[in-house]
Order: sequence, then C-alpha cells, then structure tokens
Amino acid sequence: MLLTDDLLLDYQRCQRRAFLNLYGNSQEKDPERDFLLKLRQESQIHVKKVLQDSYPDYCSLTTPTTDILAAARETEALMRQGVSCIYHGVLLQSGYPVSLTGSPHLLIKQAGESKFGDWVYYPLNIQLGRRPKPEYKMLATFYAYLLASMQGVFPNYAEIVLRRHNRYRVELNLWLTKLEEIIKKFGEMVINRQEPEVFISRQRCSLCHWYSHCYGIAQASQHLSLVPGVTPSRYQFLQSLGVSTMESLALTCPTRMGEGMGLEVANQLQLQAQAIIENRAFRKSNGKTAYLSPLPRAEIEFYFDIEAEPEQNLDYLLGVLRVDHRVNTQQFYPFLAEKPEDEGRIWQEFLTLVMQDYQAPIFHFSEYEVETIKRLGYLYKTPSSLINQLVSRCFDLHYHVVNSVTFPVESYSLKSLANWIGFQWRDRGVSGDQCVWWYDQWLKTGDRTLLAAILRYNEDDCRATFILKDWLLTYPTP
Repeated sequence: MLLTDDLLLDYQRCQRRAFLNLYGNSQEKDPERDFLLKLRQESQIHVKKVLQDSYPDYCSLTTPTTDILAAARETEALMRQGVSCIYHGVLLQSGYPVSLTGSPHLLIKQAGESKFGDWVYYPLNIQLGRRPKPEYKMLATFYAYLLASMQGVFPNYAEIVLRRHNRYRVELNLWLTKLEEIIKKFGEMVINRQEPEVFISRQRCSLCHWYSHCYGIAQASQHLSLVPGVTPSRYQFLQSLGVSTMESLALTCPTRMGEGMGLEVANQLQLQAQAIIENRAFRKSNGKTAYLSPLPRAEIEFYFDIEAEPEQNLDYLLGVLRVDHRVNTQQFYPFLAEKPEDEGRIWQEFLTLVMQDYQAPIFHFSEYEVETIKRLGYLYKTPSSLINQLVSRCFDLHYHVVNSVTFPVESYSLKSLANWIGFQWRDRGVSGDQCVWWYDQWLKTGDRTLLAAILRYNEDDCRATFILKDWLLTYPTP
C-alpha cells in the first residue's frame, strides 16, 4: 500500500476520508462543489506567482509524476547533480506494509553535508492559507522525512510559503514523533481495513465529497455527532459513560456527565437531545438569559445580510430588508457592487437608507455584519460617531438564539433554524460559498443570471432573519 502526501493530508484532517478514498465506492461521492474548484484555481495562481517572483530558474522533471518509481529516480539524479531548485520532485521510501511518497512544490539546495556531497536539500511547500495550520506542518515534516531517506540526512527545517508570500519555518523535531505515529496508525488501518467511525463536524465535513454518504449513515443511526455541542473529545467521554444514543444522552444525569465537561455543558447537551427527540424548542433559563437584552419591537425595522468575496477582502452585496409595521410592507434593497471598485458607492447607499430611519433597529445573524460596518466605516472615512450610532442599533440574532433558546436542529446556522420554523429558500441547496463562486464567475463572464441568483439568495437570507426574529418574539415558553 502506498501512503501519498494527499492521503496523509486527508488522514490528518479525517481518518474516515482517507479510508473511503482508498476503499469507498466512488459512485457514492458527491459532485465537486464549485467553491472547491475556485480554491484550487486560486492555489494554482498563488503557486505560479511564488515561482515567478522567487524561483524563476527552477528545474522540472521530464518523467511523468504518475510513474512514481521513475520520477523518484530522476529526482535523485537531479539532487546528485546539485540542481539548485527542483519543482515537484518525487520522493519515495519503499517499505512494508506501507511505502511512502510525496511531491513537495520545491526542493531547495543549500550548504551542508549529504550523501551527494557538500550540499543538502530542504522541502518548501506553497499553501493558500493565511496561517501555518497543523496539517501544513505535518505535511512539511512528511516531506523532510522522505527527503532524509533519499539524501542520507535530515534537513534542518522545512519551509511553508503562505498567502501574501509570508514564510514559515517548521521545527521538524516538534512534529516527527507525531508523524511516525500517524504512519503507524495508517498502516494498521490499511492492513486491517478498519473503517473509522462516522463523526459529522459541520465545518470540516461540509466541503468533503463523502459528506452525503457519511451524513446518511449518521442520520440513520442518530449519531451523537449530530447533536450541536458534541465535539470529538466530548463524544469520547460520553462513550466512556456508555452514552451512545440520542435517547441515552437525553436521560443521563447531567451531574454524571458534568465530571468530564462541566455541568453547564452537560445540561445543555441533555436539553439539546431532548429538543431533537421531541422536535420542539425550549426556552433557556440560566444565568446568561438574565443579562440578555430583550429584542426590540419597532414600527420600522431593518434586516441586514452581507455577501462577501474573502479573497479580495470585498463586501460586494449589502442586502437590507426594510419592514414597515405601520403599513405592513416589506421592501428589499440590494446594494450591489457589480465591480469591486463600487464597494465605496454601495456603502454610502447603505448609509443613506438606514439613516433615513435613524432609530430603527438593525437585525442580523452573525458578528460579521457589525465587523463589516466598522471595516467599511474606517475604509471610507465615515465619522466614528455615525459608526458608533449604527453599531448601537445592531442586534445579533445568532447570539440571542444560542443564549436563549434550544432548537431541535443539528446546526445553529440561519438556514437550519429558519427551515425548522418553516421558511424555505427559493433555490434549494445554495450556500454562501456558492455565491462566492457565482460572483467570481460574474466578474469573468458578465452573465447577469449569476447576479440574479446571488440577489435571490441574499434576499432570502434577509427574510429568514425577519422570520426568525418574529418567531423569537412570539414563541411561547414551554
């Protein structure tokens, strides 16, 4: 069996994903999401830019990297010649039951002693992330581990080039023991075909091509990972107590569970399981609710949602639903930047609207809207007194929900909450990352149907926020 760098990265992020990539039925994979294609394109552009700016004289292999053995031999031959910079060299360490292979972006020559002479190589990898994530460091250590077997000596360090060309040196001795343990466990999984248990983690799983397959298994068994707040470590503790089903979680004494996670968390997990089983929401009655400001009712209210392009640090759509309870009307105002340079204009248009009713509350569903008000205010030199006044009118419904109500949902996203209440988005299956892709394609193609789809999604987000706020004010206490 061959452990590749791609498999190692999968295993580091999710052991089950690595297993399914080896042994799963490929027909059960989800289609690749457009957002992942966008990330891959951005990564390729980033790699190309780093090569052009810093390593224009790199040497490439002539052997196809799919022929691993021949490509590894050519890589070693280039290292023996003392080539200064090798692009996508192939490193190979044969073994049983697992052989190891990987292809770092670059192998960089530097002074030192190796079996080749008075020079050594160290691996350099180019990543799109803004910070050196643990999986990046583990991957860099893996390359150094393979490189040591080919040149006869460990490099002093490995290097990662991050977004904006920031460089990070990996202290290999801190990661080597962890790497060896991962290689050992991977070998055991491969030999014994041990299929790792399903565990649904929304943030990590949402973009995985095995998500629907794993989610179906988890839902069929009502797996505890579907309960918001059940982290991997809490799941292990619950297992040690014999708590393995939603029903047992709902019935287990919180004091007993609290020994491993704290009584407040234990009470919340029990209430969450009860809500899911009974399919009803519960008002919370704890210390936090006593300090929670009540949501206001006003004749005129604004419901605010933003669509952004993170790669460009651009907020291209400021969507506002204006609700006038006096005449029972709702009007959606989409302030859209058809070009990135229009961001300043739509910010001013947004200000004009919300300041017409300068006392009207502004409801939103995350911290991002307030952060954006502050960012755009600073960027476009809006008086701080106006920004402070705007922020004081903002009410974060997500914060209010998680501190006041336990919903029978698997996630406290706006979509999950509004769906449970009964609201449906017009375009099923669309998410914020799809809008990022659509906007990127709009800039490239000028296809206005993409803008129309973004506007529909944003308007539905605003209306869902309105529906949620209305529910919070009218739902009776059980």
